[in-house]
Amino acid sequence: MSQTSEIHRGLAGVVVDVTAISKVDAASNSLLYRGYPVQELATQATVEEVAHLLWHGELPSPDQLAVLIAEGRTARFLPDAVRVAVEALPVTCHPMDVCRTAVSVLGANDPRAEDSSREAEIAKAVQLFAVMPGVVALDQRRRRGLAPVEARADLSYAENFLWMTFGAVPDDVVLRTFETSLILYAEHSFNASTFTARVITSTLADLHSAVTGAVGALKGPLHGGANEAVMRTFDAIGSAANVPAWLDATLARKEKVMGFGHRVYKHGDSRVPTMRAALDDLVEHTGRHDLLEMYEALEQGMRERTGIEPNLDYPAGLAYHLMGFDTSTFTPIFVAARVLGWTAHIMEQRAANALIRPLSEYVGPAQREVPEGV
Repeated sequence: MSQTSEIHRGLAGVVVDVTAISKVDAASNSLLYRGYPVQELATQATVEEVAHLLWHGELPSPDQLAVLIAEGRTARFLPDAVRVAVEALPVTCHPMDVCRTAVSVLGANDPRAEDSSREAEIAKAVQLFAVMPGVVALDQRRRRGLAPVEARADLSYAENFLWMTFGAVPDDVVLRTFETSLILYAEHSFNASTFTARVITSTLADLHSAVTGAVGALKGPLHGGANEAVMRTFDAIGSAANVPAWLDATLARKEKVMGFGHRVYKHGDSRVPTMRAALDDLVEHTGRHDLLEMYEALEQGMRERTGIEPNLDYPAGLAYHLMGFDTSTFTPIFVAARVLGWTAHIMEQRAANALIRPLSEYVGPAQREVPEGV
């Protein structure tokens, strides 16, 4: 390499591999999962059906869906080792640290950990998907000083997630909104955490190691942490009337407004309209029109001042707040959903593997002698 080499900071615009899992279709500005528009999946499919689609390439037959549901309901009960590890962590740590630790402990106790066959990888993916709601729910409840709520095998994935978190079967509006968010968050091509998982997999490391690394990448506020930042923004603003002054001051300081903009979408995040429609139903259900007014005022202000549109984290963050989740739990919910995409990419990477090892342009000192006496 020479000093004239073209540098792509952040790998922006660089195509590093092929994938059959998802893409953003430029013509329709739609996110496609295996060819299906995600907005259609979010309104017509369950998260279990989407799991099968991402892992196997096609939507399940009734028999295939029944098998997946049965396997998931059997695997959703937290292993003792994971429960003990979670409860041993300080409540002062971020819930994403809990997710990262839980995935690592699950892998350390899995006898199939080093088996990279397709059958074993699917089994591990099913278990991770099934167990993560229990991890998220247990952690939120322990931080509130509440006893754990055991999983129920008679509930759907989304129902059980909310049951374990709040100790009650949710209303239909809450359930639909929550499941919609899980489907919309499940996969998004070569984002930072997914690419991290693929890099780790390319070294022939095990699936749990790759997912553990992905969790670490998702923790960052420029990736998964944005939905948490949305609610902190609302807390800082206080009311719709305060939006113009807050936004003008924030933009004057050249600070980023979290929940807006996306590197991939040029005409707005295609997932937002579906999540916004679900959010509207939830607002009607909860009566929190004051929060929706602030939401709309900030959205309009950003559009007028910057032309930047909201991304999925913007409506999802408010929706999770209205459901009763703690703000610090928002990104762990993202983990529970994105496990589907991560594991699909891990299996795809392993099936046609090449070690991911990019080059760099050295800009340090030229070769020099070590001084005598050092």
